[in-house]
Amino acid sequence: MAGGNDALVRDFVEAFNTKNADELSRFLADDVVFQNYGEDAVHGRESVIDLWRGVMRAFPQIRFETVNQAVDGDVVLAEQVHGLGLPGGPVAPIMNLAVYEIRDGKIAAWRDYSNPEYARRLLQA
Repeated sequence: MAGGNDALVRDFVEAFNTKNADELSRFLADDVVFQNYGEDAVHGRESVIDLWRGVMRAFPQIRFETVNQAVDGDVVLAEQVHGLGLPGGPVAPIMNLAVYEIRDGKIAAWRDYSNPEYARRLLQA
C-alpha cells in the first residue's frame, strides 16, 4: 500500500492534538509495546491508552507535529516536536525521535527517544 505506513504514523501523531487518548486506539495493535526513553515499557493497547489519558490530563496544552519522517517497509523513523504545556505555562517544544514498527497496518512497537532533562527545563521555563 503506497504511503500506508507513512500516512499511518503521521495520522497517529496528529491524533494527539485531539487530546482524546481513545483516538489513539485505532492505530495500535492489541499487544503494542511502548517504550519511552528511560522509563519501563508499557505493554498492551489499553495500558498505553491509560498512560496517555494521564498525560493528557496533566498537560492542558498539547501540540504534536512531525518534522521529518523516513519509512523503510514496516519501520518508520519520525523526528517530532512534542509541544506540552503545564497549567499556566508556555508550550514547551520538546524534540523527539520516535521509532515505530508496523504489523498488519497497526503500530506494534513504539519507542520514543528524547532528552528528559532538557524536557524538564523547557517545561519549567
